[in-house]
Amino acid sequence: MALFDGIKRQLRSVIEWENPSADVLMSQWTENGDEIKNASKLIVGPGQGCIFVYEGKVQAIIEDEGLINLKTANIPFWTTIKKFMQFFESEHKVGIYFYKKSKILDQKWGTSSPIKYDDPKYKFPVGLRAYGNYSYRIYDPKNFFVNVVGSQTDFYIDDFRSVMSARIIHPISDYLAESQYSYAEIDSNREEIAQGISIKLSMAFRKLGFDITDFRVEGTDFDEDTLKRINRIADLTAEAQAAKAVGLDYAKIQQLEALREAARNEGGGAGIGMGMGAGIGLGQNMAQTMTEQSTPPPQAQATPTDLMAKLKQLKSMFEAELITEQEYKDKKQEILDQM
Repeated sequence: MALFDGIKRQLRSVIEWENPSADVLMSQWTENGDEIKNASKLIVGPGQGCIFVYEGKVQAIIEDEGLINLKTANIPFWTTIKKFMQFFESEHKVGIYFYKKSKILDQKWGTSSPIKYDDPKYKFPVGLRAYGNYSYRIYDPKNFFVNVVGSQTDFYIDDFRSVMSARIIHPISDYLAESQYSYAEIDSNREEIAQGISIKLSMAFRKLGFDITDFRVEGTDFDEDTLKRINRIADLTAEAQAAKAVGLDYAKIQQLEALREAARNEGGGAGIGMGMGAGIGLGQNMAQTMTEQSTPPPQAQATPTDLMAKLKQLKSMFEAELITEQEYKDKKQEILDQM
């Protein structure tokens, strides 16, 4: 029985990759062992390629679809009979590996950990997470087979995804460091960032036999520490803009806020004393501010237009919480009395 099995194995006349799984990139043909007939036929289907390994060496890369004749040193019957006492094994070993030439589309990627770089504008460390999709294809089958697949009989899309995840952070970090995008510019420049990263990834993965195509950045996010810094910048920017709107500089706003916080302190005697002192200082400061903002020049009396402008300015200060409601009402009445 073993004799006829060996003969049948060597008489294999047609070799093809039938119904390949959707999730496999490369697969070794193993249906009838690794000894084939001298005149066997190899069928390479659409979107397929084939690597022909003979006696331990890659002998040919077949990329054109169609029917190919294979020539080996195996002679049917004679080899089997000759090797009968050696368990039907021949030194003429053949390995046939089919692979997909077509693009693998819409694969998801995401950074497994935050990408660290220094913000070029605000000079603080940024931790960025990103995700998106990409497509790829086998660019150099021999390189891919030798350096990636190795001794594996099958290589799957999930296997490539693991390779991608392990190697994607370094090119992205390099690109962000070189491009000098501030955190506030990331989302508005996602297309440019994707193109730049794609170039770096292609250079890295072509060494492994892959070509990355259609790389896209769909979204980004920052780690908790970065978000705290961003929110702080946003708060300070808003305060500075509010100060500018009411005609005060940022230093004055900070001074008023410090006095206000001290005045709110009700804890213990020191707090009471500080509150009283802060209250007095706040009153003096507000009086000085209001005098600077509303007192007409000595040489000219305030016109109705001037008074209306002061009312608007006073309301802006109240809405920006720079003065209390009572201070707003008192000063408003004072201005109205001048009309």
